[in-house]
Amino acid sequence: MGRVVVVGSLNVDLVTRVERLPKPGETVLGVGLERLAGGKGANQAMAATASGAAVVMVGCVGPDEAGSAYVARLLARGVDVAAIRVQHDCPTGHALITVDEAGENTIVVVPGANAEVTFDDLTVLDLVGRGDVVLLQLEVPLEVVVAAARRGSARGARVVLNLAPYAVLPPDVVALADPLVVNEHEALMLADSEAVPASLVVTFGAAGAAWDGEQLTGPVVEESEVLDTTGAGDAFCGALGAALAAGTGRREALEAALAAGANAVRHLGAQPNPAL
Repeated sequence: MGRVVVVGSLNVDLVTRVERLPKPGETVLGVGLERLAGGKGANQAMAATASGAAVVMVGCVGPDEAGSAYVARLLARGVDVAAIRVQHDCPTGHALITVDEAGENTIVVVPGANAEVTFDDLTVLDLVGRGDVVLLQLEVPLEVVVAAARRGSARGARVVLNLAPYAVLPPDVVALADPLVVNEHEALMLADSEAVPASLVVTFGAAGAAWDGEQLTGPVVEESEVLDTTGAGDAFCGALGAALAAGTGRREALEAALAAGANAVRHLGAQPNPAL
């Protein structure tokens, strides 16, 4: 059974609730302040380890209490955190989230230490090999994602690339992704780019997902059970990476990913019990 090496972001989400979103220049009162674990990289790492994979997290946090709390959270859940570096001149990444009574939100992302991940942080990829999965998203510098994909593939690892938030990557890097994971909107932008991955997974929310055109539906989730869709895509990717590292075939891996995504909408936050 291979490992899943996740190169990505660690964000702390600060969430408050308001009666209505403020207009420009206006001040409104927030009710409560939750500090939740987030960031696509760490979300996917947590989902992969919850699916039974041995997981290594590569990323950066600041020299603050929020960063140390996040690293401790990952470690307590079995994630190898030796490749998470403390960047001493900037804070841990944060997302400032305001949610109104109708469920609409505004989000300000402060990348912080996530923007400081460098090529030097990728040395752990020199130890990957066949059977391992390198799981990537695009919330750290794109040049680092590009280097991670190339280095992991050169070592024989399988590259799983979640092209989110969407950005244009070199065609040779897209071609290494087996699979490249996108939602419907990202798939349209990918088509316009003319880059072609080794294989393509497109997610359709409650309608399931397709791998190179073969579509499966996931477990049925009743509307009354849906509490928060925030982390569903990351749960899908993490479980998919874990299944592939375990040597599972395409169909079974997709089924596992769909089940994880369906389960994720049943809890608040991008991760189960996300409070930091």
